[in-house]
Amino acid sequence: MDLLVISNIVLWIIVVVFAVIIYALTRQIGVLYERVAPAGALAINQKLEAGQVAPELTLQTMGSTLVNVGGARDNGHSQLLFFISPTCPVCKTLLPAIKSAAKAEADWVDVVFASDGKNDDHQGLIDQQGLTSFPYIVSEVLGKSFGIAKLPYAVLMNQDGVIASMGIINSREHIDSLFEAKEHQVASIQEFMSKQAYPAK
Repeated sequence: MDLLVISNIVLWIIVVVFAVIIYALTRQIGVLYERVAPAGALAINQKLEAGQVAPELTLQTMGSTLVNVGGARDNGHSQLLFFISPTCPVCKTLLPAIKSAAKAEADWVDVVFASDGKNDDHQGLIDQQGLTSFPYIVSEVLGKSFGIAKLPYAVLMNQDGVIASMGIINSREHIDSLFEAKEHQVASIQEFMSKQAYPAK
C-alpha cells in the first residue's frame, strides 16, 4: 500500500513538472513569435527615402520604346522598378516570382526592369528568362538617380510618382513586403511592426 501511494505521488510530481515545462515553452514560443517579425525588404538607400517624389526620367527600353519612370501615371497605376544584373544569380532566381507578382497585381502596378552595362548581355537575359513583355531599361543614369548600390533592388512608386517603399529583394516575401508597406502607408514592414509594438501615445 505504501508503495502504491509513493508511486502515485511520484507520478503527480512528474505531471506537475511536465505541465510547468510545457507552460514555459509555450511562453517562449510566444516571445519568439513577437521577436521574429515578417522579413521585409531592407530599405538601404542613402539618396532617397519613402515619401519623397521619385526622380522623373524618360528612357528608352531595350525594345526601343520610351518609358516614363516616376511622375504621375496616366493609367492610375503604381510603378515597380526592379534593378537586376545578368551576372546576379539571386536576380535570376527571383525573376519567376517577379513575373508572377506582376501578373497577380496587374490591375494596379506596372513592372519595369532596370540595369546598366552592355546591351548584348541584357538581351540574352531577356530571351532566356522570357522578359520580352516587360519594359527593360539599360541606363546608368537611372541607377544613379535612384541611389542603387546593391542588387537586386526594387523601388515601388505610387500613381503620383511618390516613393511608397523600396529595398533589397532576396525573396518573394520581400516583394510582397513592398506591397504591404504601400498598403499600410509606411516605409517598410519593419516600420509597421515597430509601430504595432510601440504605438504612439
